[in-house]
Amino acid sequence: MNHTTSPTLAQALAQAHTLGLARIDAQLLLLHAVGRPDAGRAWLLAHDTDAMDEAVHAQFIALCQRRLAGEPVAYLTGLKEFYGLPLQVDARVLDPRPDTETLVDWALEVIAPLASPRVVDLGTGSGAIALALQSQRTDAQVLAVDASTDALAVAQANAERLGLPVQFQPANWLAAVEGPFDAIVSNPPYIPSADPHLAALTHEPLQALASGADGLDDIRTIVAQAPAHLQHGGWLLLEHGYDQAQAVQALLAAQGFAQVQSRNDLAGIARCTGGQWPAAQTVK
Repeated sequence: MNHTTSPTLAQALAQAHTLGLARIDAQLLLLHAVGRPDAGRAWLLAHDTDAMDEAVHAQFIALCQRRLAGEPVAYLTGLKEFYGLPLQVDARVLDPRPDTETLVDWALEVIAPLASPRVVDLGTGSGAIALALQSQRTDAQVLAVDASTDALAVAQANAERLGLPVQFQPANWLAAVEGPFDAIVSNPPYIPSADPHLAALTHEPLQALASGADGLDDIRTIVAQAPAHLQHGGWLLLEHGYDQAQAVQALLAAQGFAQVQSRNDLAGIARCTGGQWPAAQTVK
């Protein structure tokens, strides 16, 4: 490339493509580098012949190289959209995945008939699930719990920025959490600790990903703790790994949950499983 003239935005995108970057990643990183994170991809098309400042171009290429080394785009830009909310994320929390919106949709369904429902999001991370629920149900009492004070700091900052009145509590799952709740939702760690894919996720906090030999240790804990914290008729909804639906259904059924079922994610994979704590039985 001729260094006497600054590259255009289109040339910078072409360069990123040559480096091996996915088009959407390159576009998001370019918008971030030029200081227009909210402008959207249509803006890039309209400005593709704009010249880039050399320093901005150098920053963009550096971001591309970090992305190629495995850092999530959300960490590089500091922003991730989830359920229409712009969340700030960094290496203290998991990058919220679009598939987790399935869990939010389901939770909104189960609390739909209730006035002022009480909901707890376990292992909230960036606050994504709790904030999405609160944004859709302003009357809900939403509590977000995480064992990581670092994660809670990120989630609380997001809540303040978005003006959403979610409550926060440091806790290990439901230990010392006051109930009862109409819904307990969680996207807990569920990757087996020996899974080779963990090696590719070096930029994300390991304790938020792995959970014992079969990946189900944290889910077992939550399923065991949940009944004491649920209203009769309340729901426990869990996100899990692509191949864990049957195992999680079995755990819920063994614990006494009714209406045990799974929901598919955007790719058609059973990604969330839940059950309803039975209503109180009348003594005959």
